[in-house]
Amino acid sequence: MVHLNQLLGIQYPIIQGGMANIATGRFAAAVSNAGALGLIGAGGMSAEQFRQEIRLCRSLTDKPFGVNIMLMHPQAKEMAQIAAEEKVAVVTTGAGNPGAFVKLWKEAGCKVFPVVPAVVLARRLAPLGIDGVIAEGTESGGHVGEMTTMALVPQVVDAMKEYGLPVIAAGGIADGRQLAAAFALGACGAQVGTCLLASEECPIHPNYKQAILKAKDTGTTVTGRMGGTPVRILKNKMAREYLSREKAGAGKEELEQFTLGSLRRAVFEGDTDTGSLMAGQVAGMVHEIRPLAEIFRDMTQGCRDTLAGMAGDWNEEK
Repeated sequence: MVHLNQLLGIQYPIIQGGMANIATGRFAAAVSNAGALGLIGAGGMSAEQFRQEIRLCRSLTDKPFGVNIMLMHPQAKEMAQIAAEEKVAVVTTGAGNPGAFVKLWKEAGCKVFPVVPAVVLARRLAPLGIDGVIAEGTESGGHVGEMTTMALVPQVVDAMKEYGLPVIAAGGIADGRQLAAAFALGACGAQVGTCLLASEECPIHPNYKQAILKAKDTGTTVTGRMGGTPVRILKNKMAREYLSREKAGAGKEELEQFTLGSLRRAVFEGDTDTGSLMAGQVAGMVHEIRPLAEIFRDMTQGCRDTLAGMAGDWNEEK
């Protein structure tokens, strides 16, 4: 198997998630400089801001970096064009079908990895000329699907064999054991997000970081599931009120109005009561604020140690 770091020309087989309002050009550059692949998250940006962040990132690193474009963004078409014009190394996509833009990106020399929550979407995208898929389980933070990483990744891997496409595992990966599990499931590498929220370089408010550090194993919940827009966040006052309104039958517009600006309040103002603290289920495994380089080094070394420890003979009892 060719590992993700070999495919992308980076040190570690790890991609940083394109977290809206968090994955800035400066943060993406820091991730890339630390040996993984940094991504600029277009969510929460205008098209012009997106271009500026790409250029800022390029000024701060000579390593490969990429972008994540949410295709439901009102300026997704303009952002797709900007990604091509700026010739970013990698484009990842979510919330839609990137088929209309794949040719544009490939002609610009970009590698394209759509995020998929199910096999059916992976099969639909595989013939379009993409370079692989990111199979993201429901354990992840932010917008989620229904399938767990353990169930989703091997099924997507099997489906992509027909097309010769690699699969990146995402959702529920925060240490070397989970990275080793991703490889065992057939993935070529992993995308991580929650464990990077507690990095020294992450631009979120200190209150947000502390909320991650305090989170328990059951510290997240999913809002919007009943309305078809599931989002995993840390449990707080806003989450409880949202779920209460949702259960009572509140309409989509009322719920959207209720959460308007909640992510920005969490990220920039540190509002841990009414802010949307997006995080995955592995938040309960994050216990300290560390440099990105240390996080990536420990994760990959932990993966090697785990795989080496499993290499002994397994004797079945008779």
